[in-house]
Amino acid sequence: MLQPLGRFEERFWARDYSAPAGRRKAGAYRAFIPDRIAEREFVLASGAVQAVAEATSALAHLQGARVQLTSLWALARSLLRSESAASSRIEGVQISHRRLARALYIGAKGRGDDRRAAEVLGNVEAMERAIELGQTGQPLHVRDILEIHRTLLRYTEDQEIAGVMRARQNWIGGSDWHPIGAVYVPPPPEFVTGLLQDLCAFASRTDIAPVAQAAILHAQFENIHPFADGNGRVGRALIYSLLRRRGDLANYLPPISLALGAEPKGYVAALGAYSAGEVSIWCELFATATVRAVREAEDLAAAIGRRQAVWLERLGNPRRDAVVRQIIAALPGTPVVDVPAVQQLTGRSHVAVGNAISQLEQVGVLRLLSERKWGRVWECPELFALVEEIERRIATPLR
Repeated sequence: MLQPLGRFEERFWARDYSAPAGRRKAGAYRAFIPDRIAEREFVLASGAVQAVAEATSALAHLQGARVQLTSLWALARSLLRSESAASSRIEGVQISHRRLARALYIGAKGRGDDRRAAEVLGNVEAMERAIELGQTGQPLHVRDILEIHRTLLRYTEDQEIAGVMRARQNWIGGSDWHPIGAVYVPPPPEFVTGLLQDLCAFASRTDIAPVAQAAILHAQFENIHPFADGNGRVGRALIYSLLRRRGDLANYLPPISLALGAEPKGYVAALGAYSAGEVSIWCELFATATVRAVREAEDLAAAIGRRQAVWLERLGNPRRDAVVRQIIAALPGTPVVDVPAVQQLTGRSHVAVGNAISQLEQVGVLRLLSERKWGRVWECPELFALVEEIERRIATPLR
């Protein structure tokens, strides 16, 4: 018989007189206290083992892919944006790639007031920081998790809770004012530090397949729910930190959140199965989502490569050292540009860059934005269309 990966503890919620009249409810609720997993043995069913093996193979194939025209950096940045936007979308933060790319451009200039876009920018930077932490090869520490969370919320109105473990009970679902009848109540705050320390110790293990370890790490983190907000996005960032640390990620970031978000009910149900001890159900779903994300990342790389080849044909196949070639290679990473930004990317003169941008505008690769609002700034509409088409495809539930 399967044993739950934790226990329920009865608690009592006192009436909150700061709540609106009619919301001041008192009563019992059950908080879930996850088991510690640093030394726990996990035995997966054959279906989960096979799915994890397929995901491991798919990740290896993606990291070894040779992209003909897209630079490694440009494709990596494009996939990072897709993953960050998808992770935010799971939390109800909707934003288009065009809007996000424009916000990235504005952020680089040190200005901007698009709060929704700024929230996703924080997710991009949190993801980058998580991957950097994994790249060091050093053990994960609680302070690292706090830093990822601090980075995530740095541009939001919740800066006072950024990087701060919760000191109060939180919950998922039900009323905004009390946990009575909530869908899930995480452990009370006095358990959080110890559980995060145990989670970090688990992340240092090397006796578990990285894909399965990343899946378990994410599910356990979601059960702990250590922050007042941002738990889902930090938990998904930790997936990439672990996969980078274990060597399963090098160049490209498959948008796993996009695949998980395609089946939100299945995602939540599988996390619930993990808590109930059905670790194989969760690991199999996670591994299957990883395979799908990898395939879509490869399709996106191929689609971008084909589109770049078309652009070069429109330009009469310019010589290899032409500035337009450098711009085309960089566009997936920076689809919103101005002359100074391209100068920094290419190291070419103002005149040469200006001429190249004019050529790209003439053949329809770049489009000038409103000069009154933006000045002399261009974007690449065809790239946005490519990425959004891939995302629509992966966001469609499998039948």
